[in-house]
Amino acid sequence: MKGGNGETTTPIADIDGADEAPTADPRSDSFALSKGEELEKPKEKPNFGNTGLLAAASNSITQADGTTITLKYHEPPEARKPPPRDVWKLFVFKGPDIIDTIELGTRSCWLIGRELAVVDLPAEHPSISKQHAVIQFRYTEKRNEFGDKIGRVKPYLIDLESANGTMLNGERVPESRYLELRNKDLIQFGSSTREYVIMLAPKE
Repeated sequence: MKGGNGETTTPIADIDGADEAPTADPRSDSFALSKGEELEKPKEKPNFGNTGLLAAASNSITQADGTTITLKYHEPPEARKPPPRDVWKLFVFKGPDIIDTIELGTRSCWLIGRELAVVDLPAEHPSISKQHAVIQFRYTEKRNEFGDKIGRVKPYLIDLESANGTMLNGERVPESRYLELRNKDLIQFGSSTREYVIMLAPKE
C-alpha cells in the first residue's frame, strides 16, 4: 500500500470562536482525559503535565492489582465526535492485506500504543511507545470570503513524544503538535511495517 494522497499536512491555525460551537453528545469513552476544562491550558497546545492535585488525580488509572497508569494526553475543549454525515475509517494494512478496519466516528479521541489497559487502538510492536500517538477529532472554524465563520470537525494526528516517532505520508511528524489528517493519508508508528490509511467515505 503506497502512501496517502500526497497532500502536505500543515499545522493548524488558531481557532476563532471555538467556544461558540454547539455542544455535542458525550464525545468519547476513551481513557484519554476528556473535558478537562478546569485545566487552564491553551487550546492549540496539548498539556502532557499534571497541573495541581485535581489534574494528578484525574489523569491516572488505577488497575485491579493496585498499579497506577498516568495518562499522557488530555482531550482539548474543542474535541468533538465527527457528525454522522462524515464517515471516517482507518484501514490497517499488513503488506497488501487489510487486517482491520476501525470506524473512527464512534468517539472523538483514539489513543494508540502498547499500554493495553488504556489505549483505544492497540499497536504492540516493540518500537511503539506505551502511549504513542493520538488521532483527535476537533471542531475548528475558518472565515470564508464573506467573513462568515464556517465550522467543521476534522481529524488531527499528534505524536505523544514517542521514542521512535510517527510517520505521516513518509515524513516524521513533530512531537506534541497537531497535524490535520486528510483523506487517504498514510500513518506509521515507530518502526512497525503496518500502515494505517485514513479515509473519508464519499457522500451518497
